[in-house]
Amino acid sequence: MAAALTAACVRNKGFPCLLLSNTPTRLHTAPTRLLWGWLNTVFNKVDDKRIEQVGPDRAAAEWLLRCGAHVRFKDRPSWQRDYNTLPTGPPQKYKIEEIDATDSGVMHIGFEHFKHLQHVKSLKLNRCMYITDECIGKLHLLAGTLQHLEVTSCGNVTDKGLMQLKDLSLLETLRLFDLPAVRDKTGTVHLLEKSLPNCEINAEGI
Repeated sequence: MAAALTAACVRNKGFPCLLLSNTPTRLHTAPTRLLWGWLNTVFNKVDDKRIEQVGPDRAAAEWLLRCGAHVRFKDRPSWQRDYNTLPTGPPQKYKIEEIDATDSGVMHIGFEHFKHLQHVKSLKLNRCMYITDECIGKLHLLAGTLQHLEVTSCGNVTDKGLMQLKDLSLLETLRLFDLPAVRDKTGTVHLLEKSLPNCEINAEGI
């Protein structure tokens, strides 16, 4: 097991970084699932000292890429997918504008990184096994900029979680799909449409 974990790690300037995602591996025995859950918690933890050192956007990008997500910085056409090639420079130079967390290991602990981000316009939460109602509730931290949101195939998100999206008043598009824990699908969508009159909501297949 130790050898396998070592092979799954990427070393960045002496810091061992485990890239986390939902991709199944042969390590997923019962004890190892507990280990991966613990590692997810570790790699989602907010490091205030790191934020102070490199700025909130760089720190958030490091968190997201560690967990298997991708980011796009403002005024850069390409997506940043590789932790090891994160751009360097003054903290104010690179601002996260889009986040694609598809198949990633992001969880609610890490969502505190959003507190300091001021340019995020788009967020995709697709097939994220650790996304819960608590995570959805923390999206209010992006309420001042978020315009496009996708929440699909996240089995732990319920009606209660989705109703917290009503405070994202700047949303222009919202896609909801394959959310089996949402019981009153019609009622939930209706209330969101009423709360977000300027948002185009696509909930077919929710």
